[in-house]
Amino acid sequence: MNIGSANPQSPQMDADRLTRVELTWIENQVEFWIRFGHEATETILDRRRRVLGFAPGSIFAFVRWAANEHGTVLSRIDILRAVAPGQPFTTVPFVAPGGELLLHITGWPRVERVLQAIDAVEAIGIDAADAAPDHWQHIHNRLAAGEAPRLYSRSRHVAWLMRRRILS
Repeated sequence: MNIGSANPQSPQMDADRLTRVELTWIENQVEFWIRFGHEATETILDRRRRVLGFAPGSIFAFVRWAANEHGTVLSRIDILRAVAPGQPFTTVPFVAPGGELLLHITGWPRVERVLQAIDAVEAIGIDAADAAPDHWQHIHNRLAAGEAPRLYSRSRHVAWLMRRRILS
């Protein structure tokens, strides 16, 4: 690995463009994990912590759960799109620099509904990281309004793929 290179294709330059997410696992206390997404890099810090890097444009779900002797104190899921340098972003704890926030849900019953929605996308054979970003925004908005979100379908996915091709 040529870290000192000024070549814009060097691994160090690529690492500077990544969105980094710190994951932690302390049994029965703290669990931060990625539910879906395609990491570009992984750095193991110690037995309980690691950092994943996501390339600009990739979508991932970051789940945070924490408990104490009285039970669950934190239950949260964020679905984000990793941003390129210079793009606007929302700050999210343990995500550097942050990301485009597509969904932000707190409270276990609602987090569980998001996890079920992710399962439903995967059940029709679509990688949740490849689903239309506006589907995750739709789920966020419907749950915030106390309504049931619509299911993602293959036809909606095909429409998203066609729209993405036109936009790029």
